[in-house]
Amino acid sequence: MATAVQPTPFRQMRFRELPAEPARPHSFFRVPAADLPMDSVEYGRIRIRYRSTGTGPPLLLVHGLMTTSYSWRYVLPELGEHFRVVAVDLPGCGHSDSPADATFRSAEIGEWLGEFQRALGIEGCAAVGNSLGGLPVLHRALADPDSFRKVVILHSPLLPEFKHRALAAALALPGVEAGLAAYVRRRPYRWAHHRTHYFDETVKSLEEAGEYGSALASVSGSRAFVRHLRDGLRPGDMTALAAALDALDSFPVPLLAVYGTEPDPIVSPRVADTLAARLPSAQLVRLDRTSHFVQVDRPGAVIDAIAEFLNA
Repeated sequence: MATAVQPTPFRQMRFRELPAEPARPHSFFRVPAADLPMDSVEYGRIRIRYRSTGTGPPLLLVHGLMTTSYSWRYVLPELGEHFRVVAVDLPGCGHSDSPADATFRSAEIGEWLGEFQRALGIEGCAAVGNSLGGLPVLHRALADPDSFRKVVILHSPLLPEFKHRALAAALALPGVEAGLAAYVRRRPYRWAHHRTHYFDETVKSLEEAGEYGSALASVSGSRAFVRHLRDGLRPGDMTALAAALDALDSFPVPLLAVYGTEPDPIVSPRVADTLAARLPSAQLVRLDRTSHFVQVDRPGAVIDAIAEFLNA
């Protein structure tokens, strides 16, 4: 009997190795999509793409840097069996509008999340934020605890590391932002592929590279990506958020944090220990054989953790 070959953790596939469609099927594209024209204090009149499915209590899914609502493809329909799920493409991302010269600091995105909730009539919903998408959710809950009944973060960063400070210093140099945006535009699909990491890289596909890279191919989209990179990882903002958490006896709403145990190339699993020390009231779930995108590597475990926490 032949022995199945186990994937090498985090082995980056070559772009030319990518299959057209993912080896693990999903039903993301069967989830209805809608465009919402809305007014925003920060971003003006803007068109926002989101997908929604299911019935029950509303649940907002917030993606991370460079990704889109597609990052929820393996959990969105299944969560729809428990909740009315809304997966949004943030301003400047995916199929949503990219406001010219806008800034995308986490607190600003958090304020926009409140505007989006009001536009859809889902104030007080539960929310899940992956990676950098967790920071606006935390900001929003701190600014207005009535915005969310419960919050889940998946592998979000917290304190700034050396790489964040180095990135901020580099992007502050004249011409670097424009140069990086131009570089990303040259090969947007390869860029998206090489900046997305999974424990099992065989889940990647040209479909995914296209979903994440298509926005980067335009001038407005590539510039918006660089601004998200610059603003979402500002070391001063991350330090201020951590200080705000330190000042709390407990987070203002029930909080679940889900982190992997593996040496994730993007966010260290040690962040889970830091968060647990700062917010002992938060629940913590650790998953092995997973990555920065726990909802892709371990969708079943993530669905179970979210459903159990939100339904308790």
